Amino acid sequence: MASIKPSVPKGTRDFSPTEMVRRNLIFDTIKGVFRKYGYQQIETPAMENLSTLMGKYGDEGDKLIFKILNSGFYFGNYDLEARSEGTESPKLSVTPTLLKEGSKWLSLIEQKKGNDHIAITNLITSEISEKALRYDLTVPFARYVVMHQNEITFPFKRFQVQPVWRADRPQRGRYREFYQCDADVVGSASLLNEAEFVMIYDEALTKLGLKDFTIKINNRKILSGIAEIIGKADNIIDLTVAIDKLDKIGLDGVTKELLEKGFTTEDIEKLKPVILLEGSNEEKLQSLRKALSTSTTGLKGCEEIETVFNYIANCPLQTADLQLDITLARGLNYYTGAIFEVKTNEVAMGSIGGGGRYDDLTGMFGLKDLTGVGISFGADRIYDVMDELNLFPTETNQTTKVLICCFDAEGEKYALPLLHSLRRSNINAELYPAGAKIKKQLEYANNKQIPYTIVIGSDEMQSGLLSLKDMHSGLQDKLTAEAIVERLK
Repeated sequence: MASIKPSVPKGTRDFSPTEMVRRNLIFDTIKGVFRKYGYQQIETPAMENLSTLMGKYGDEGDKLIFKILNSGFYFGNYDLEARSEGTESPKLSVTPTLLKEGSKWLSLIEQKKGNDHIAITNLITSEISEKALRYDLTVPFARYVVMHQNEITFPFKRFQVQPVWRADRPQRGRYREFYQCDADVVGSASLLNEAEFVMIYDEALTKLGLKDFTIKINNRKILSGIAEIIGKADNIIDLTVAIDKLDKIGLDGVTKELLEKGFTTEDIEKLKPVILLEGSNEEKLQSLRKALSTSTTGLKGCEEIETVFNYIANCPLQTADLQLDITLARGLNYYTGAIFEVKTNEVAMGSIGGGGRYDDLTGMFGLKDLTGVGISFGADRIYDVMDELNLFPTETNQTTKVLICCFDAEGEKYALPLLHSLRRSNINAELYPAGAKIKKQLEYANNKQIPYTIVIGSDEMQSGLLSLKDMHSGLQDKLTAEAIVERLK
């Protein structure tokens, strides 16, 4: 039998022990901050019912959902023509004509055009797949809240750190399997939640060693107000999609795009002072209030932003620069209030976090008017930032701290009580099995970057003084087993 070259599916990755230590450092730090602010961890299954996911992400999102094939075969004894006309067909079963029938289905799909093509594709999918891998953590969370609403204490503050899957085209920085790191609070309209998310970003990223990052904040109501004052309330999507690109294509590019979307030169002249706001957050708010004086919705957005700033004033941030940025328009169809985005200024990188407030997350599952707000950390991008800035510690408590090396079976037997004592003192320790040369054992310690070794030979067993070596400095001490345990604590 020919050997198969091992590989992983495109868009997925293996993680080495070193990478896992670093990833766990990021996850554990963020989880610790979430818990400090009262968030509780939940997990949802890797797969959801296909009906739970479909229709929640728009047409493009639906195409990226990984469907899971039901068990069994699907083509035998199945009359596609009759089924597409609404006539009942026998249950699918295994037959010798499987390949022939499968080819027939594919041929029919190729012949169909437009909606018929889509209808047949959806028909086949519904018959052979009832489940799918989760696309994100938000829709499963909404499903969880509705299913467990009688057990949940509201406001419900939850966090999740789990992988998600998207049938996207793999490219640099974009994977088909990746982790999301989300926190949400539902059942509370208080803007204290928004302020605390700013504090969570600040504390977690500071703990991870980032020294220069910006938390941008905006409000959907401000964007709606801007569209109102120029008489383009129905064109808010076109407006915000354009101004969201200001830092990439400049004012001329934004102007060109708006003119192509039907905005007039007069409209753009009214927009310029708002788009090009400068000054402190307070000065920007003052300018916005003047510009939005005729828009109740816009003024409400200004009031909400000011409330968040007032909360933060009483709990000063450690590191983050909090900026009001009215060109920020992420997830406009989804968010109804505050919008967040986090960017590092130390490395050329896209956003490393984002989120916002939504007013009807659970409405898709029949539980109406449950407001919430949530954020997400971009763990993979944070990893890349920390790696480029050399922020990962060289020593961690997630790897072996000391390796015991011995010459023979007698030394191995002598070492076991010491090994037990080290581990009971929460010191990560290994005993290299007897039989290998000491040089090989020390090479093992170097390759695993184990900082200390203990060498046990006949002299050490007789005297009770063991050789503890610092593998970095090369310094070596003769100590009793008890003294070694105390030293390594």
